[in-house]
Amino acid sequence: MQKTILITGGAGFIGSHVVREFVNKYPNYLIVNVDWLTYAGNMENLQDIENKPNYRFEKVDITYQKEVEALFEKYQVDGVIHLAAESHVDRSIANPMAFIMTNVVGTVNLLNACRHAWKDALEGKRFYHISTDEVYGSVDHGEFFVETTAYDPRSPYSASKASSDHFVRAYHNTYGIPVVISNCSNNYGPNQFPEKLIPLSINNIRNNKAIPIYGKGENIRDWLFVIDHARAIDLIYHKGTSGDTYNIGGNNEWTNIDLIHLLCEVMDEKLGRKKGSSAKLITFVKDRAGHDHRYAIDSGKLQRELGWSPSVTFEQGLEKTVSWYLNNQEWIDNITSGSYVKYYEDQYKDR
Repeated sequence: MQKTILITGGAGFIGSHVVREFVNKYPNYLIVNVDWLTYAGNMENLQDIENKPNYRFEKVDITYQKEVEALFEKYQVDGVIHLAAESHVDRSIANPMAFIMTNVVGTVNLLNACRHAWKDALEGKRFYHISTDEVYGSVDHGEFFVETTAYDPRSPYSASKASSDHFVRAYHNTYGIPVVISNCSNNYGPNQFPEKLIPLSINNIRNNKAIPIYGKGENIRDWLFVIDHARAIDLIYHKGTSGDTYNIGGNNEWTNIDLIHLLCEVMDEKLGRKKGSSAKLITFVKDRAGHDHRYAIDSGKLQRELGWSPSVTFEQGLEKTVSWYLNNQEWIDNITSGSYVKYYEDQYKDR
């Protein structure tokens, strides 16, 4: 194999798409999927590539330094694409320490392992840290997050990601580790854990359950199709400038309520329901504490320097997403029942 790349969080939503992209596109790379399989990690996401000769899976908790060090002893690691993270804001409000451990301590453990493993040969090595636009806080109408926007995290989740971003830059400046960072907008698409807005709403509409919307649904987000994100990660890993940051956005700003109304229209059509039926399920609930009003990313640097651009409009991506969930009802049923955990136990018990 030409390279060995560890992809952390590779059984999760974004991570599984990145693992698939690299395994299929680079048969001469050994791709090691490192995941602790917490509630959002699902080995069913990777059934199509799990037996490929250039794929390995390692069940490792990155918050334990010795487990991380053992990985680097087992494999001659050339690169790390770090996606493993606690990422749900509501969970961070309920339990901030879990986010500090995974997002901050876990990141530093990986950086330390790279520092020691690569101390004599940094050529050809790269640590790629995937972050979020939420580190920038909220932005006024007409303005956009750029790579130099000052950090202003508003939740324990975004504060933990901001901290990990700073550690990555510090290890680059102090120890010379070759790093790149990207900050992305809200992802959507196949395989997303159904606590997030779009898959939660799809599942609730399918089952004629209430669609909960925070406040009045006026919060604005920029939406990025997950497969476009995986393509961007590929480009940044291979062609990004060491020490640089790249913002990745979908150029798709929607208020939550407008997004849900569009989703209801798509679901009514897909399910053969009377137009307007699903919208009756919309239910407004108490707003989230510290809820940022608007996120908006300027991905111009990524487009200019590396030639990336989104491949789909939000309407196209949403239609693809809805079709996937409706055609993979067993997947979401396994998730919501918790039985997806058994897939790992059954598939890997003898490995």
